[in-house]
Amino acid sequence: MTARFAEVELRVDTSKLVPQDRQALAKLVAAAHVIDDIFMKQYWSGDRDLYAKLAKDTTPLGKARQRYFWINKGPWSALDDLRAFVPGVPDRKPLGANFYPEDMTKKEFEDWAKTLSKEQKEQAEGFFSVIRRQGGKLHSVPFSEEYGADLLKLAGLLREAAALTPNASLKKFLNLRADAFLSNDYYASDVAWMDLDAPLDITIGPYETYNDELFGYKASYEAYVNLRDDAESAKVQFFSDHLQEIENNLPVDPKFRNPKLGAQAPIRVVNQIIATGDGDHGVKTAAYNLPNDERVIQQKGSKRVMLKNVQEAKFKTILIPISKLVLPASAQADLSFDSFFTHILAHELTHGIGPHQITVGGRATTPRQELKDLYSALEEAKADVSGLFMLQYMFDHKLLPGGPEAERKLYTSFLASTFRTLRFGLHEAHGKGMALQFNYLKEKGAFLANSDGTFAVDFAKIKPAIRDLDHELLTIEATGDYAAGKAMLERLGKLTPELEGAIAKLKDIPTDIDPMQSTL
Repeated sequence: MTARFAEVELRVDTSKLVPQDRQALAKLVAAAHVIDDIFMKQYWSGDRDLYAKLAKDTTPLGKARQRYFWINKGPWSALDDLRAFVPGVPDRKPLGANFYPEDMTKKEFEDWAKTLSKEQKEQAEGFFSVIRRQGGKLHSVPFSEEYGADLLKLAGLLREAAALTPNASLKKFLNLRADAFLSNDYYASDVAWMDLDAPLDITIGPYETYNDELFGYKASYEAYVNLRDDAESAKVQFFSDHLQEIENNLPVDPKFRNPKLGAQAPIRVVNQIIATGDGDHGVKTAAYNLPNDERVIQQKGSKRVMLKNVQEAKFKTILIPISKLVLPASAQADLSFDSFFTHILAHELTHGIGPHQITVGGRATTPRQELKDLYSALEEAKADVSGLFMLQYMFDHKLLPGGPEAERKLYTSFLASTFRTLRFGLHEAHGKGMALQFNYLKEKGAFLANSDGTFAVDFAKIKPAIRDLDHELLTIEATGDYAAGKAMLERLGKLTPELEGAIAKLKDIPTDIDPMQSTL
């Protein structure tokens, strides 16, 4: 089980930080370790005691269990539908984690919530409280009380870091987040996080609600301590500056183009120094989009953070071995992390172009509303293909250094990455959207199946095929054509026997990485 997570070292060069920020960084890493303790208390009531017990077993099996426990931050395997891998625990993670009493039913909570005042109900169903029993009755306890000692320690470390850093935006965020840990009100610090502009880029606090499988109400604590990547951030800005030009040239009827794009959600490119808590739990995060507070999103939008060195580790550890089995030997040299990552950036940016406000039958609406359950898969495919179109446009117009070598690297890296995505299955939007793209491009002769089971790019056919596919996807979104979208996904969004055979060959390649903490 542990072999599915390949150990990797994440190296981050912090030598260019000013001395005060290097001192602040040590405080932030210490704060991140406190997050692990809080997360384990949230995940399961017996989590920390069981981990301490496993640590005493020095047999090979005991050490393997301890390592796999730490990867999953608990005794249930994230890659196996959260099934138990040690004896003496529930077969599957409790649906409500440790946010609710383990014997509480959904109906009991819902019946209780009906008896509450509006303010009490908001707290009971809010992100930042747990539900406990008192005298047999349910009541809500704010995180600031439930994890009070840990949060007091956290607040102290953030304030010490704030006193050290010379960066005003980081100082402001850390002080406001320290206040939030004790007041249980995260709004002001979320707004400050959106404005954070510092070499040290930190995300710390309760955010995602995935571990609350009962209601999806309760937020888990996570931390990412990152170093901003200035070169890649400049590239994002360069792309952003040309997005209107790309929009104006999209392969779709000009009447569907947007003559004035709105403000883009900011993208930060960083290198991860350490991730803890929910940020280091099961499959490792390579990017995240926060905050989740609708009030902040309405005021400031949300921010996408790309963890470049995590993506590079996944590329080297997973994508390169995959490529050795799905690409011919002659194509290996064209596999490029820079091309792979640049396309990911282009994908994220092109979510923001193309149809967003449309008119169908005289009604003002959106592609999401019209395409309903199909939208996510079609939009992921559209962002992939529009990202390729954008980079090709920039090669053709000398906005990026291009030529045959750059094109070979871009399309070969994209072909190899399709198999990495398809390995995760078609139950989610990225996988289904990727199957659609692969099968369309193969039908057009842009992807070729070789007799030895490998696949190659036909470089004479890939560019027109990408343009045609982008035209079809953009037109479906612009017209809100549910029937056309459904027909396209039913025909192309599936694994052919050829694809299934290729994916079966990849079973011995690690599924994910297990990053070893960088030293400062």
